[in-house]
Amino acid sequence: MGIFRSSFSFMVGTACGIYIAQNYNVPNIKKLANTAIFMAKHLEEKYRKPKKRDDD
Repeated sequence: MGIFRSSFSFMVGTACGIYIAQNYNVPNIKKLANTAIFMAKHLEEKYRKPKKRDDD
């Protein structure tokens, strides 16, 4: 009985997630994350301080 009680919320959440993904326009999280990482890298390269040159 304990395994069913402890996994009930997981099973209900999975079923609801499948229903929502099939019936609504849910954004692709992986694509959004990759876009955010790309933008962060672009901003870092754009605003990075220039490297110091040693004039010996």
